Amino acid sequence: MKFENKNDNFDALGDNHIGTSSETPMRRDAFDLSNDEKISRITDDVEHIMETLGLDLTDDSLNGTPNRVAKMFVNEIFAGLNPENKPKASTFDNKYNYGEMLVEKNITVYSTCEHHLLPIVGKAHVAYISNGSVVGLSKMNRIVDFFAKRPQVQERLTIQIVEELQKVLNTKNVACVIDAKHLCVNSRGIRDIESSTVTSEFGGEFKNINIKREFLDYIKLDTKF
Repeated sequence: MKFENKNDNFDALGDNHIGTSSETPMRRDAFDLSNDEKISRITDDVEHIMETLGLDLTDDSLNGTPNRVAKMFVNEIFAGLNPENKPKASTFDNKYNYGEMLVEKNITVYSTCEHHLLPIVGKAHVAYISNGSVVGLSKMNRIVDFFAKRPQVQERLTIQIVEELQKVLNTKNVACVIDAKHLCVNSRGIRDIESSTVTSEFGGEFKNINIKREFLDYIKLDTKF
């Protein structure tokens, strides 16, 4: 009789990059600790990992690494876990009555795969059709950046960007396409350095095939200056 190894299931889930929810899985006590307390704990944990790997932490090049990693986790690459860091996206009346879609393309995405904690790097293309409100262009970039700065699955990231802009703009007419490389695919496992992953989420009028095609055609435009 063959016994199932739970770790095999975990490995299969991660190697196949399967997400489990459109919400980032968070514990209820996620913010009971201050940032400084989290940095202190993570520093100890990284130090233990490095010592287990056999590294000499008395070396000048390595002795500050645990603290640097901890600060990077809390203050930078996972800062999007903290709702206090969500950008304030003020909206304005569409007084000039612009009725066509607005597209913000080639937004840089730096995220982290939640299965192996390796980088996801790519571009997001976001669009909306106003329902009476507009949002500042930079706020679209900041919303992408906020949700990217957490352990992620690309499908979830795409959905979260669309849902947040739908709330901000009070319209379903929002779309997002992300094209990104996953270093967990490019640098380990299959080690396919050429492949990238494309995900999309279309809401409201963007489900119309003609509107969707127009958005995708805008993405193809050469806008290099």
